[in-house]
Amino acid sequence: MSQQNSSKFREFLLLNLGILPVIIGVYFFKFPNNFSIGGVSGLSVVVAPFLPGISPGSLVFGINMALLVVGYLMLGKGFGIKTAYTSTVLSAGVWVLERIFPMDGPMTDEPLLELIFAVMLPAIGSAILFRIDASTGGTDIVAMIVRKYTHMDIGQCLLASDILITLAAFFVFGPKTGLLSILGLSAKSIAVDAIMENMNRNKYFTIITTEPQAICHYIVGELHRGATIYKGEGYYTHEDRTIVLTALYRRQASQLQKYAREVDPKAFILITNSSEIVGKGFRGSI
Repeated sequence: MSQQNSSKFREFLLLNLGILPVIIGVYFFKFPNNFSIGGVSGLSVVVAPFLPGISPGSLVFGINMALLVVGYLMLGKGFGIKTAYTSTVLSAGVWVLERIFPMDGPMTDEPLLELIFAVMLPAIGSAILFRIDASTGGTDIVAMIVRKYTHMDIGQCLLASDILITLAAFFVFGPKTGLLSILGLSAKSIAVDAIMENMNRNKYFTIITTEPQAICHYIVGELHRGATIYKGEGYYTHEDRTIVLTALYRRQASQLQKYAREVDPKAFILITNSSEIVGKGFRGSI
């Protein structure tokens, strides 16, 4: 398998891996508890009681399919294939679960516990999708259309729509469900950001050493990473030192730390967490 095909296959796996927790969170935790946490699924929860015989899952399927058609007509080639795929699979997955695993109420009598799963599972899935420049579709398609034809602030528009959908839960399902939905909406963006930051977290090393060649050889030859060196001088001892800079994946950090201490027990090592490294071997590389 060529590198390009391998990359596409990995992306396909990540797309499906990201969609799965969203489907589980929406169907098993959002719908039974009537949590309206914005987006198409939240809108479906609020609207379903006014449309007898039509389930939230069917509404999600119908709304998303309509948005896909509108998106294709209005955006043309600018319409993302990954967004179309995830939106279709998500809608179909919820619709199928309604038929093979019908639910007539919440899984437990602990609404706060279920809210945690209703927020965290879609947040995990969304973080995986965002990492490969995909999304679950729905209101994101509306945002793409608005971005193309207006100069409105997309983030504020989406936030306003989510707030309105969530507030509607107060009037449709009562204050308890409404308050839980507001709590879920507040936690959703925080959870997605926190999960994405953790997924993207890498290690930035600053090593002050007298054995730069050995350490750099290990970084390049064994860890397959790049390194930068520059000369320094100890302020107190006035001894010459070499400073080695490198960025690694988390799984590689302990290996380098151990090796550096072995070849230079007096090495001074600073390790910094970083979730924003852009360049060759990391995000944004060409």
